[in-house]
Amino acid sequence: MSMFLDHAKVHVKAGKGGDGMVAFRREKYVPDGGPAGGDGGRGGSIIFEVDPGLRTLLDFRYNRNFRGKPGENGMSKSMFGRGAKDTIVRVPPGTIVRNAETKELIADLTEAGQQAVVARGGRGGRGNNRFATARNPAPEIAENGEPGQELELELELKVIADVGLVGFPSVGKSTLLSIVSKAKPKIAAYHFTTLVPNLGMVQTRSGEEFVMADLPGLIEGASQGVGLGIQFLRHIERTRVILHVIDMGGTEGRDPFDDYEKINKELESYQLRLLERPTVIVANKMDVAEAEENLEVFKQKIAEKFGEDEAPRIFPISAWSTTGVAELLDYTAEVLKETPEFPLFDEEEVESSVLYKFEENQEQFTIGRDPDSTWVLGGERLEKLFNMTNFAHDESIMRFARQLRQMGVDEKLRAKGAKDGDMVRIMTYHFEFVD
Repeated sequence: MSMFLDHAKVHVKAGKGGDGMVAFRREKYVPDGGPAGGDGGRGGSIIFEVDPGLRTLLDFRYNRNFRGKPGENGMSKSMFGRGAKDTIVRVPPGTIVRNAETKELIADLTEAGQQAVVARGGRGGRGNNRFATARNPAPEIAENGEPGQELELELELKVIADVGLVGFPSVGKSTLLSIVSKAKPKIAAYHFTTLVPNLGMVQTRSGEEFVMADLPGLIEGASQGVGLGIQFLRHIERTRVILHVIDMGGTEGRDPFDDYEKINKELESYQLRLLERPTVIVANKMDVAEAEENLEVFKQKIAEKFGEDEAPRIFPISAWSTTGVAELLDYTAEVLKETPEFPLFDEEEVESSVLYKFEENQEQFTIGRDPDSTWVLGGERLEKLFNMTNFAHDESIMRFARQLRQMGVDEKLRAKGAKDGDMVRIMTYHFEFVD
């Protein structure tokens, strides 16, 4: 049995942009050649792409780090560096990508070939030919490339099956799946035999095909995380039709209607929308002695609960002797034709994902203090400016100082009590505060 992995954590770091160059034209007949440093190339992004051939997240158990390629540095004669190729990472259909820290949704990947940029490559730094002005025609300023986005991601796989089999353990779900498809689930007479969702391709008599998943047994309290609950409820979310399998023989001394109510309660408390899906009741184990009587009582109770017209269809079958199974599959295929796919998330949640608001609402900078009284400046925007400053050139350093002043760093330090000559640190760089 292939290992089924439906959860993984990965670390992605997109490529850094190439550095811009400081260069000047040195041509025979051009006196005082102007600036000629080219821009750096864009760093490679990391893109997740759906590969319909993959079924699990197993590859991510062994390979958890993905790094993008850096862009090429700018060159002399105003030549731009080449942009790096994006890194494509293949994921199975049904993969949901979240930011591991904020839990925000980044992508919900379902269609073959669908792509999502999970970490953007940094833009290339500008060369000195971009900084020439009438007042400073030969600037010695170039930017370093912007660092690529770096994120911890959580991947979660939700099995994409058209039809999900739900019901208590040992009601015959695995047996049903094994006879209607080529799937070979492990079958045994104890609770929680199915530890992973088994998928099988089912073909009806008329040649209709659909994917059926035997979703692992539920017990009361699954929605609160008891037993193996929530992991499995997750897999039911994408199914379009639910086949609710009930042991009509009452073989473990349980009451069929009571079982039906309990499972529905679990589905409801996990996510109300599960109950919006069409449900077909499969009355299994009809070959057991008391099954007929139990079925009559069950039908009455269902009619009382829903009313004659609204009640879900009930199909008496025996998975063991295959009686009634073909009719059940034909009916299921009909229901599927009329049932649209259920979006798992509101479109807004996907739209407002991390990628789109990466730059917004960021605090411009933070000020802290080390035990040795050094002032410490931090914050995403400030660190990005720092990383893109080329400290090999005095003009670049002066420009960085101006940018800090414009952001209000000097004022804020003064307000916090910084004095002339105090040490200030940004990442690894120390300098003196000049008032």
